[in-house]
Amino acid sequence: MGEQRIRRDGPPGWGRPGPARRGRGEEGPGGRWPWVSTVVLTAFVLIGSSFAARNQHGHREPLDVYAVLLLLVTSGLLLWRKRYPVFVVFGTAAATLAYFAAGYPYGPVFLTVVVACFSAVVAGHRRAAWTAVGALWAGHALIALRLYRLLPPSGDTASSWGQQLVIATWVVALLAVSELARIRREQWARERAERAAAARRRADEERLRIARELHDVLAHSISVINVQAGVGLALLDTDPEQARTALTTIKAASKEALGEVRQVLDTLRAPGAAPRAPAPGLGRLPELVEQAAGAGLTVEVEGEAPPLPPGADLAAFRIVQEALTNVVRHSGSRRARVRIAHEGGTLRLRIDDDGPATGADAGGSGNGLAGMRERAAALGGTIDAGERPGGGWRVLAVLPLRNQEEKR
Repeated sequence: MGEQRIRRDGPPGWGRPGPARRGRGEEGPGGRWPWVSTVVLTAFVLIGSSFAARNQHGHREPLDVYAVLLLLVTSGLLLWRKRYPVFVVFGTAAATLAYFAAGYPYGPVFLTVVVACFSAVVAGHRRAAWTAVGALWAGHALIALRLYRLLPPSGDTASSWGQQLVIATWVVALLAVSELARIRREQWARERAERAAAARRRADEERLRIARELHDVLAHSISVINVQAGVGLALLDTDPEQARTALTTIKAASKEALGEVRQVLDTLRAPGAAPRAPAPGLGRLPELVEQAAGAGLTVEVEGEAPPLPPGADLAAFRIVQEALTNVVRHSGSRRARVRIAHEGGTLRLRIDDDGPATGADAGGSGNGLAGMRERAAALGGTIDAGERPGGGWRVLAVLPLRNQEEKR
């Protein structure tokens, strides 16, 4: 709260930039001041004005203490140009106008107004910069065309409108360059924000992908392990041989799960590296059926999977795996049917069980169903899950393959 209050305080109209206008190198409550550039510019203005006074001797007033003081004030104001750009651009314009009204020689004092105007426009205070520079030009034109008789140096002659138009052209060029710099800076800021947003979006997508993979791998394997552990405990005393079979199934399922989890983690550790093992696909459906059988679920498979792009193949396998896992966990049926159909560039997967549901969450409204829908949506497909008319549960996945084949 304290930091925000400091940023917003300040005299109204002085042009103190808010947090949104800050960039690298700009001053803040604890930022660096532009000492080096201000000192260098001040030295340049003082030395250049002294040379200009020698060249314009007899035509303009010689530099005195008042002139040096005006030059120091004009240049010194630039030290605040990033913190108070509006105040600085008006201050440098007023001090410069007073310098010329006193009849001092033309010289690099104009450079202070250029820097102040540039800083104000880039900081977003365009109207203030235009007004200050326009007022300086109008004041100079008034002095050069009308008030030259009343102001030093004595014997000065009127300037021509052509000279004033040349000066006006330089003023317009200065404002145009400042505007171009402001536009380019805003473009850079937008590009940086877009790149940062894209990087965050990619990170979120990758995190969701890994979360889905881990969920699908662990949910299926742990469901099998849970069922077989229950069988082993129940038969440990009465049927040790069957208990041994259950433990063997647990070992195989845990080994399979560890292998797939390791593959996911390897991808996470080396994002740009190719995976060491091929991603699962419908070609491993017999292994999935065997694992389900180890959990006491008989799976009938109808149809054969066509050659699929890697992304669609993995998504199809994970959808079937999650659907069978839900049958093991949430259905009283010990039989499931998987039907695979490929027609018109579309892959259709249908997983049925006869029910009934064995728990309040049998509807599959948790992360598993959400993960299936995310996988299907990533391919432009859909998932339809719900109760069957004759009882039980059905998962219907429709995955378009044409876009995936074009990307392959």
